Amino acid sequence: MQVYGLWGKVLDVDLSTGRVSEERIHPITYRTFLGGRGLATYVLWRELGRKWRSVDPLGPENILAILTGPLTGYYPGIKLVVSGKSPQSCGVVGSAISSHVAYSIKAAGYDGILIRGASRDSVYVYVRDDLVEIRDASRLWGLRGLEFVKSLRRELGRDAPSLYIGPAGENLVRTAAVMARWFHAAGYGGYGAVMGSKKLKAVVVEGSGPLPPVARREEFLKLRYEVMDRVAARATFRMWGTTSGLWRVGYETSSEPVRNWVEEWHSREDFNHVVIERKYWIKNPWADWGCPLACMKVSRAVIDGATYYTDGPDYEMGAYLGSNLGVFEVDKAIALSALADDLGLCGIQTGNAVGFAVELYERGVITRDDVGYDLRWGDFNGLRKLVEDVAYRRGFGNVLAEGTYRAAIEVARMKGLPPEEVLKYAVQVKGVGVGAHGIRSRRDYPQPVAYAASVQGGDHTSVAGLPVNSEESEVWSAFLDSAVVCSFTSVEEDTMLKFLDAVTGWGITREELYGTVGLRILSLQRILLLLGGPDVRWDPRVHDDNPPRFYEPLPSGPYAGSTVSRDEVLKSVAEYYKQLGWDEYGVPTEETLKKLGLYDAVETVRALRRELGAS
Repeated sequence: MQVYGLWGKVLDVDLSTGRVSEERIHPITYRTFLGGRGLATYVLWRELGRKWRSVDPLGPENILAILTGPLTGYYPGIKLVVSGKSPQSCGVVGSAISSHVAYSIKAAGYDGILIRGASRDSVYVYVRDDLVEIRDASRLWGLRGLEFVKSLRRELGRDAPSLYIGPAGENLVRTAAVMARWFHAAGYGGYGAVMGSKKLKAVVVEGSGPLPPVARREEFLKLRYEVMDRVAARATFRMWGTTSGLWRVGYETSSEPVRNWVEEWHSREDFNHVVIERKYWIKNPWADWGCPLACMKVSRAVIDGATYYTDGPDYEMGAYLGSNLGVFEVDKAIALSALADDLGLCGIQTGNAVGFAVELYERGVITRDDVGYDLRWGDFNGLRKLVEDVAYRRGFGNVLAEGTYRAAIEVARMKGLPPEEVLKYAVQVKGVGVGAHGIRSRRDYPQPVAYAASVQGGDHTSVAGLPVNSEESEVWSAFLDSAVVCSFTSVEEDTMLKFLDAVTGWGITREELYGTVGLRILSLQRILLLLGGPDVRWDPRVHDDNPPRFYEPLPSGPYAGSTVSRDEVLKSVAEYYKQLGWDEYGVPTEETLKKLGLYDAVETVRALRRELGAS
C-alpha cells in the first residue's frame, strides 16, 4: 500500500545494547494515528501500556519518541514532537519543538526515531542518511547550551541540526527541556530528564535526500502558496511574535501571571515589546526552516558585565521569568530567560516552581534556613541563583527540581503540614505547571475548563474546550501535534484538512477528525494519564480541577473581582467528558473504545472503573 507524505518507517535505537534497526509502520497505523503525538501515544500504549504503572519515566524502560508527522516539511513552518512517559504527569505529553531536525529526519528517509534503554556512558546519536551511530559524548557532557552548540560544531566541522540537553537534563530535573538551536525547547513533559536518564546528550541528524512524494502535487502546491501568503500577512505577529503579549495579556486581558498568579494584571509600561524591540533586539526577524511568519527575535542584554542572549523573550518565557517573579525590568527578564535556555530548563515549568517558592518564602512557609539565601519578588540575583540551583539540584533547588507538584508535597512533609496547605499555592494541574494564560478575567483564549480537563495537564498549547467538535476542543490540538503543524501558522479546519488530503490522499473529513481520529488519540492519552504511576496517581474526582488560586477573585485591574466558580468548572468538565463519549470520571466508555477500534483497551478501562467505584 502506497504511503504519501511519509516513509513508513522509523529508526529504533537501543542504548542499552547498541542495537540499531528500522521499524516499519503500517499505512493503516498512520491513517489511524497520523504521526507525532498520535503515533507516540500508540507506540507507548502498544509497548508499555500493560505495565504502565510500574514504568519509571526516568528508568530505562521508558521510550523516548522523536517523531515527525505527515505535514512535516510540506506545511509552512517546521516542528517535531518529543514524547514518552512524562516525568511530570506520568501520562503522555506531546511536546512540540521547532527544529531543523524535523526536516532532516525526513530527508534521511525516516519518519522519526524511537530511543530505548539507557547507556552506561554519555553518548549522542548521529544520523546521516542511512548511517546511524551511537557516539561518545564525554567531551560534550556537562556543557551548557551555547558551549554545546560551539563544541558540536568544532567536532563535526560544521553546523548540524541537533536536539540536546543542558545540565538540567543531565541532572534529571523534571522541568528540564529538550533543546534545539539554543533558544528552542520542548519544555512540557520533562523530556530533557528522560534524555538525561538515558545518558543521551544529543540527537544529531543530517539528511540529504528528498521528502516523500505527495498524493496530489498540483493541489498541494496551490494550497502551499495560498497558506504561505495568508500566514505571511499576519503583520502584528510577524513584527513582534508573542513578545507583544507581555503588555497585552497583562494590561488588556488581565490573564498574565504576576507574583505566582496572586495577580494577573499589571500597568508597567516599561515591561513591553516596544522597549525590547528598541533596546535589546539584535536580530529581527529570525525564522525556522520554511516558515513565512518569522516570529522569532534575538535579544541581548548586559547585566553586571555578563552578556545574555535569548529568543524574544517570547511571551511565555518573559511572563514566567518576568512578571511571575515580580521582575519588570526587561533586561533582567531577558537574562533569566537566557539562563533557562542555556541550562536546558523549561522556562514555564521552572518559572512556575520558582514563583511558588518565592511565595512560600514571603509567607514564611519556608525560611532562609531552608533556602540558604533570601527569596524576594524582583530580586534578580537571588532568582538567578535559585534557577541555577534547580538545574544543578543544589540545596533547595533539589526540591524544586521535582516540579511544582512534587515540591509542594515535599515541603509539606518537611514542615509537618497537610499537603493541601502547601498545594494551594501550587499553580499546576496533574503535575504540570499551567501556561501563562489565566482564566479568571474570561478575556483570554482558555475556557474555565481548559486546564482542568486537558489530557496534558497545565499545557497551554493543548487545552480542553467546548464544544468538542470545534477548534476550541483539545481534539484540534491533538490533530496539529500529530500532523505535525505549528499552531502559529495553522489556518481553519477546512483548509488544513484539504492540505492533509493533498499530501496524504487520506480524505479525512471534519466529522472523522473530531469523531474518531483526534478522539482516539485523546482517549488513549486519557487512559495512560489515569493509570499514572509509579509515584503519582490522579483521581479524577480530585484532580480534574483548576488550581485553587484560579478560584480567588482577581485583586486588581479592570477585571478586579472577576473569577470562575468551581461549580461552573466541574459542570463544564462533566459536559466535556460527555461530549467526548467518556463517563462521569472521564474514563472512555467501552462503547466509545469499540467505536474507535481500541478493543485492547477495554479491560484496562474496566479495571479503572472498578478502582473508581463506578457501577
